[in-house]
Amino acid sequence: MHLEIREVHWIDFKQLYEFYFHKNVQISLAPEVWHRIETTREQFEQVLFKIQSPVYGVNTGFGSLCNVKISEDQLADLQRNIVVSHACGTGPYAGDEIVRYMLYLKIISLAKGYSAVTSATIRGLMTLLNHNVLPYVPKYGSLGASGDLAPLAHLSLPLLLAGEVYENTAKKRASECELLKSAGFPIALKSKEGLALLNGTQYMSAGLTVALVRAFRIFHLSALISAISLEAFLARREPFDALIHEVRPFRGQQKVAQFVQSLLNDSEFKYQERSWVQDPYSFRCIPQVLGATLDTLNYALNLLLTEVNSVTDNPLFFCNEEVILSGGNFHGQPLAYAADFAAIAIHELANIAERRIFILLSGQRDLPPFLVMNPGLNSGLMIMQYSAAALVSASRQLCTPASVDSIVSSNGQEDHVSMGANAVNKLLEVVDLVERVIAMELIAASQALVFRKGKINQHLEDFLSLFRDGVPPIENDRELSIDLQRAVDFIKTYPISFEHIQYWISQNE
Repeated sequence: MHLEIREVHWIDFKQLYEFYFHKNVQISLAPEVWHRIETTREQFEQVLFKIQSPVYGVNTGFGSLCNVKISEDQLADLQRNIVVSHACGTGPYAGDEIVRYMLYLKIISLAKGYSAVTSATIRGLMTLLNHNVLPYVPKYGSLGASGDLAPLAHLSLPLLLAGEVYENTAKKRASECELLKSAGFPIALKSKEGLALLNGTQYMSAGLTVALVRAFRIFHLSALISAISLEAFLARREPFDALIHEVRPFRGQQKVAQFVQSLLNDSEFKYQERSWVQDPYSFRCIPQVLGATLDTLNYALNLLLTEVNSVTDNPLFFCNEEVILSGGNFHGQPLAYAADFAAIAIHELANIAERRIFILLSGQRDLPPFLVMNPGLNSGLMIMQYSAAALVSASRQLCTPASVDSIVSSNGQEDHVSMGANAVNKLLEVVDLVERVIAMELIAASQALVFRKGKINQHLEDFLSLFRDGVPPIENDRELSIDLQRAVDFIKTYPISFEHIQYWISQNE
């Protein structure tokens, strides 16, 4: 996959989605972008020479040390020192996906020209991404303002031939990476460049991107699997009639109802007589609940797209006005809210799915209790509902918002922070848990269908056939953890093109 950054470059979700699945992305900058980067740097140095006054982070200390003036002969050391001193993250590796997005989004941001970095620094970041040499970035350490200082410091260490990297999945010291040394590393950072590398929201943005790519995939599968559960439970069709949703026209609700109804229409179960007049809410209210989740995910997506197409460095250089301005675009409050809200919304897919699992196992509507073929001797899926309940509870606990918290830092200079990185980390954990609960519903719904006679929608049948290649119907008790892991792997790897995801994206993207 090759991505060229041009003068007018807008990152859309299609690009972010496809980037996730391509491990060997090649980034290039158009000639006009290189020209802007170089001329902006020249103008920045001219303006800096003219004003001869302290400029935060350029010739001063950082944070609460912003009033300490740094002499000209120490400016290079100042930029190096900020990178190495701020690289104090901790915990497990953030993961290849997040680090790749961090590199990509940082390149995009710096290439806009407002950070006034040199072309050498941007080329260094491009070398890391284009050769898949990924800096070791720990998961914890960012307050989400001033941006993601600690994670971005770890991302930048290899430019100095410091820190650790993964090269072909092998972890090593950057100083031991022959590819980097042959590419001209270490890079001598000039005035402001260390600060430009560290200020920004690229950890939060990268984590939210990974979460939303996975969340939209899970959402699509959740809607599809809920249709299988509806068939297995012989649920009524009326709740998906378009007339109901025309009089409460939430976009997500209408889309879910339309999608599910399309999967139920050409089914032989459609004509089967039902003595019950209503279904439990977890079946009847699928459009309303999943629709609310979809609308929330779209809110988070639209916010993310604004952020990844923004400049979140500080200070910023506006070359046309020849002015250097210090502000707070690095503050992650919008991302923190979006991540917290998305976690609550995606959690609800698991919350309602667990209820459908419970009902499918409850022995109603001629389905055997626990979906056991040979009851008594076998326990069937009894304990799978226990596991689903445990995961839903764990997910619920993670949905307490991080964005309402703030701890004063930097000796009071940074007295309000977003905790956006913590919000994103929690969101990713929720996504992991929800993925597993959706896999459990697929096991239960496919098992329940074994006890029904009739042909379902061909798309659902093809989906189930592929699933049953790895998880066949359960006739006698076996190690269900193996089935579950296969179901999770199926959910993770099931091919979903962006065209399918595009159906769910709101039109105001």
